[in-house]
Amino acid sequence: MRRPRSSQLLAPTLLIAALAALPAAAQRDVRFEAAHAPQSGTLVLAVPEAASGASRQGAFAQIDAASQGALSRAIVAAGFSGKADSQLDLPGIAGFDRVLLVGTGAGAPDARRIEDIGGHIGRFAARSKAPQIDVLWEGAEAGAAAQLAFGATLGQYRFDKYRTTRSDNDAAGTGTLVVRSPAGADAAGAWDRDWKAVADGVKFARDLVTEPANAIYPETFVERTREAFAGMANVSIEVLDVPAMERLGMGSILAVGQGSARPPRMMAIRYSGGARGEAPVAFVGKGITFDTGGISIKPSENMWRMKYDMTGAASATGAVLALAGRNAQVNAVAMVALAENMPSGTAVRPGDVIRTAAGKTYEIMSTDAEGRMVLVDALWYVQRQDNPRAIVDIATLTGAIVTALGNDYAGMFTRDDALAAQLTAAGEAAGEPVWRMPLHPGYGKLLESQIADMRNGGGRPGSGTAAHFIGEFIDEGRAWAHLDIAGMAWRDGNELSTTPAGASAYGVRLFDRFVRENYEQ
Repeated sequence: MRRPRSSQLLAPTLLIAALAALPAAAQRDVRFEAAHAPQSGTLVLAVPEAASGASRQGAFAQIDAASQGALSRAIVAAGFSGKADSQLDLPGIAGFDRVLLVGTGAGAPDARRIEDIGGHIGRFAARSKAPQIDVLWEGAEAGAAAQLAFGATLGQYRFDKYRTTRSDNDAAGTGTLVVRSPAGADAAGAWDRDWKAVADGVKFARDLVTEPANAIYPETFVERTREAFAGMANVSIEVLDVPAMERLGMGSILAVGQGSARPPRMMAIRYSGGARGEAPVAFVGKGITFDTGGISIKPSENMWRMKYDMTGAASATGAVLALAGRNAQVNAVAMVALAENMPSGTAVRPGDVIRTAAGKTYEIMSTDAEGRMVLVDALWYVQRQDNPRAIVDIATLTGAIVTALGNDYAGMFTRDDALAAQLTAAGEAAGEPVWRMPLHPGYGKLLESQIADMRNGGGRPGSGTAAHFIGEFIDEGRAWAHLDIAGMAWRDGNELSTTPAGASAYGVRLFDRFVRENYEQ
């Protein structure tokens, strides 16, 4: 299945090297200081909801008094009450270059609301050219100030490393974001301990997903991962190349990758932060670095999006990067199956029969059902090598789940009620919700083949039969869930406060929270 590289690949290789040398987009550094209101510059105030005409306290009242009521007049004129997610941008007021009021809603905001407030601040910070933005946060808890910074870091994300035509707007989004709260520098400790590494994991995954497929393919995905984990304690990385996968009988991932000049890879990132010998939690990610559909080729419209068909792999890797970065007391492994699905004279065909590493065979109904094909070899390997106590696989798998759930939930398939409850709670807490979907025994009838153990697709519901196919490769009694994130991987025109348009890195925050709440010692 390996083919020698031709000299025609030289020019693309040089191009990729040139692309890799381009700088990534800069973002604002985050600092934490005492809650002392500056007298000038660019200021953000978090404003609780209050009835029209109600007197306000704290920093708002102080700045309002110092400006002879300028803020009060502005909010009355604009009808701003401080409702959740509301904002009022006031240029040249109260002695400041700009004041942004962000509504926090009624009552004390919970952790999720604080992250969303931070996300709105981050979105503003990404647009602003101010060298420093001061955020006044009057909550006393260091953790809340750190979580606000976490939301702001997620919200300010951007990716423009390939832009060569510059404009005045390119000066925006750089400099410093200073979170001023009663917690002062203590908030920096909470940020470093609990949230900075998670923000780094999200950014890493978003960058990978956003990169074009001529920059990120199986081999370079591995290189970027090695760079990200370099120097981290308790981390090991194992990479299987084509000969290694051939020896292990991984005919399924090899079949997907055989049509491409870019050879597939299987990679395991193992983090040992828990007790020695304790079984890890495993996150298994689909890593199709570009998906044409293969011989069952996709329509050309919006095919460019298929660079994000490796979101599952990026998010699984980013989650373990977050765990290692914050020294989580858990053993975890990210197993990622990396391949490029291309049509060519060597590509696998509909009707071909494939033997998996588990020994089971299936008949290909569609080469565009490639995600489940690479996942089953990855699932076999992680069970064989790591014997995990729980497995969650994550994949941009089916268009059917988008039809069912849109861009609001990932579809969760599992027969384990306890695991379902854990993932549901973690998703709500992290702002990456899941919705449990059925795994009916009858789905298996739809996958029956006359010439092999099963087929790789067929029948409806498409997302349910896909999950059933994957579940056939899970050891009996092992805790397992499948997340279909096809509707959640990319946001375009429906961005959230903490997720700007583009790659979401859905799954990093979910998995981090899942581990925090259920597995850390």
